Amino acid sequence: MRVNRTDLRIIGLVHQAGSLSAGKLASVAGHLTRTTDASDRRRAVVALTESAADLLESVYAPVARAGRRVLDRYSSGELTLIIDVLRRGEQVQLAEADRIRGSVTAHNSLSRAATPRVRS
Repeated sequence: MRVNRTDLRIIGLVHQAGSLSAGKLASVAGHLTRTTDASDRRRAVVALTESAADLLESVYAPVARAGRRVLDRYSSGELTLIIDVLRRGEQVQLAEADRIRGSVTAHNSLSRAATPRVRS
């Protein structure tokens, strides 16, 4: 079965959510079914086809097993430390991204203010 990266991502999102409204999700031919919500007939929902669920299993199960083998090498204390480092690293990256966005915005504002206006 051939599937592109975008379809695989959407299939994963639907799998994670269980179902999504069709209005919030572009249709993915052959991988999703669309039905009317039993509790709200105005709402349509999409769900994975059996072949899409099998595809997800074949793609992601080996990744999960490989990740578990890596994590199994660490003690509970080591995993706690790793989680702490990753969370702190994420906070640093988010703060720096905000700083960079702020400096670019400030730079653009200064550049516009410093540009002489030509009157016609």
